[in-house]
Parts: sequence; structure tokens; C-alpha cells
Amino acid sequence: MLEILSNLGRTLVAYSGGVDSAYLAYIAHQAVGENMLAVIADSPSLARTHLQDATAFAEEQHIPLKVIQTAEMEKPDYARNDSSRCFHCKDELFQVMGEFAREHGFAAIAYGVNVDDQGDFRPGQRAAAQHQVAAPLLEAGLTKAEIRQLCHMAGLRVWDKPASACLSSRIEYGRPVTREALQAVEQGEDALRELGFRQFRVRHHGEIARIEIATDELPRALTAEMFQAFTRIFKALGFTYVTVDTEGFRSGSMNASRPGQRLVKLPGQSHFKIAPVGGIGNHRPIRRV
Repeated sequence: MLEILSNLGRTLVAYSGGVDSAYLAYIAHQAVGENMLAVIADSPSLARTHLQDATAFAEEQHIPLKVIQTAEMEKPDYARNDSSRCFHCKDELFQVMGEFAREHGFAAIAYGVNVDDQGDFRPGQRAAAQHQVAAPLLEAGLTKAEIRQLCHMAGLRVWDKPASACLSSRIEYGRPVTREALQAVEQGEDALRELGFRQFRVRHHGEIARIEIATDELPRALTAEMFQAFTRIFKALGFTYVTVDTEGFRSGSMNASRPGQRLVKLPGQSHFKIAPVGGIGNHRPIRRV
């Protein structure tokens, strides 16, 4: 990893504060010191708690950090929220980072895609390829589990941090991404966090709020008392109906609502994959960066 990063020269690291990007920023700083800069994109789709935690981690590890503003919400192709939304988000991010790199003399941009990401629906990887963004964790052949282990070995507190995507990923495909919808999701997730839950998602289906909670936390959620709390919280946020998903939390569950797609769990795997209706054998692999 150190050699891969050293060979990139002065590098901007696309940073979100999640496990992958946090480890990439940390190890890049180990490799090239002040010749790297972590860049976090701030927009309405980034939860304030995530921004605060990402900033705190960078400060703890003395990683140089720049917060930039991105304007994906202003792009109709993003706001209409079809299955290419993530492409338009990453396209905006890497375009803004590219301009910053040229203005400040950085030679490369890197992001935290890993080996496991190759089996999921990730249109943002296409944007990364188009902008010639480096993928050091993927180049090193690292899986998510291995990255968590490396974080643990390095004493990084993010090693067991739950996965977390942007707020827009909580809104069902075809429903426009609006500031109001993002705010309702963010406030709902803040409320679940205050109730003591650790891994969850609030899925926005218009009048319906669908709450996903990790299976090991579901027993606590499936009580009459907690149902009353959920109802009070989410109806106050403007939802008409409140549901708790009995399958529990699973990353990328909204991808199953894309036409002709479903979530499957492959033998020997602990996470879900996206496969076309009719069998996983017809699933076209994602292009690697």
C-alpha cells in the first residue's frame, strides 16, 4: 500500500469518514505526509453527524483536511433520482476535486473503493474511471474485512464503524431528491441514534418511513413501547405511515427496487448482492477502476 500511494505523488483523497476512506486517508498520510490532502464534500446529502465525526477523526490523526462544497443537488440528472444518481454525484465530486488538484498542484486523486465493492451496483465507479481516479485499496486487493482489521491493528477507532452511505441513498428510486426529504431522513436517523440504536437506515418511500435496524438490535425495536416512539418521531417529521422492516438492516436494499433487480445472499457470504430477476448468473460484473 505504501508503495502504491508513494508512486501517485501529491494526492487528494476523497474522504467521507467511513472505514475505507478513513483508512486510505490515514495510510496515505503515512506514505507521503504533507503531500496528501483529504477532501470531504459537503452538501445537503451529507449528515451533519457524519461531517463532524469525519472532521474529528482527521484531527485525531493529524490528517490535513479540506472541506469543499459540491452542487449535485442543483443538477436535474441527480435530483430526479434514477439508478444513475450515484454516477452524477461522483461525477460532480471528481470534477470539483479535479479543478482543485489542478489549481493546487496535486498529481492524483484517490478514493476508497475495495474488492467487495466490485460485486454490488456502484455506478459511482464509472465516474471514477472516467475521471481517472486511482483506487489504491482495490489495487492492493483489500476486502472490507481486511481494511477493518488493518484499522484495528493501527488503533483507529473507525475499525468497527457501521457502514454509512449518503442521505440520498435512503430515498426510493424515482422519487426526487429534495432538501426536505433529506432533512426528514437525517432527523429520523438522529432520533434513532438518540434512542441508542447503532446500525440502521431510514428509507423514504413518500408517505411511508421504512426503518431498517440491524438484526441483533431488532428485539429491542420490536416492542410496543418502541413502536409508539417510532410513530411519534416519524409522524412529527411528516410521514403518514411508519414501518419496521422485519428483514433488518442491509446495505443497498434500495437497489432491489430497481426494475428487474432483487437482493440475494450468496453461499458463504454475510452480505447481500444485487442480481437480476431470473438468476444471479446473468449479473453483469461492474467495471473495475
